[in-house]
Amino acid sequence: MMQRLVSIALAWVLATAPAHALSPNIHLELVGAAERGDANQVRRFVEAGADVNTADHRGRTTMIAATYNGHAPVVAYLLERNADLRPQDSLRNDVLSAASVGGHLAIVRLALAKGASMTTRNRFGGIPIIPAAHYGHVEVVRALIDAGSPLDHVNNLGWTAILEAILLGDGGPRHTEIVRLLVRAGADHAIADRNGKTPLALARERGQTAIARILEEATAK
Repeated sequence: MMQRLVSIALAWVLATAPAHALSPNIHLELVGAAERGDANQVRRFVEAGADVNTADHRGRTTMIAATYNGHAPVVAYLLERNADLRPQDSLRNDVLSAASVGGHLAIVRLALAKGASMTTRNRFGGIPIIPAAHYGHVEVVRALIDAGSPLDHVNNLGWTAILEAILLGDGGPRHTEIVRLLVRAGADHAIADRNGKTPLALARERGQTAIARILEEATAK
């Protein structure tokens, strides 16, 4: 009962208080609402004057918090309100990076349509296409390729998107298709890891026969 009364009181404050009267707690409530995917609450907070670019103690802006949980309608609304795509959280993920990690294709497309950078580096020095390849998000990789993402970027571990798909993938259909997409798009499949092992050598070592076949055919051309 008490929690319900608090919620009612908070809603009344939002409906009646001018923007200058909003407290820092209200702005943090905006991040929480975005994280939950409560689009109506997000809209009420923003229309009451909450800053769409506010961030929590982990550096997660309203859009980043929504993105981690795949809440595309919230992200779309915030973009309509000119929320900034550039901030990075404590993990150095921006909206596009967070969407690429999570495989949230709708948000990836929204971010790309608004001009999100495809070269922003995460805490491992990787750009969005690398974690997308790692986690086997085929359609995200496809969207990034179509948008013109660099394909041969090397992260702090010495890995490209192809290497990450092999080293951290399972060799199954999704990672196989990602390697196929990258090779077809012109990614350099000869870039070796720090130990001098090529993607083909690594795929063979791991018994990833379908991926090895793709790389063998590309090498033979």
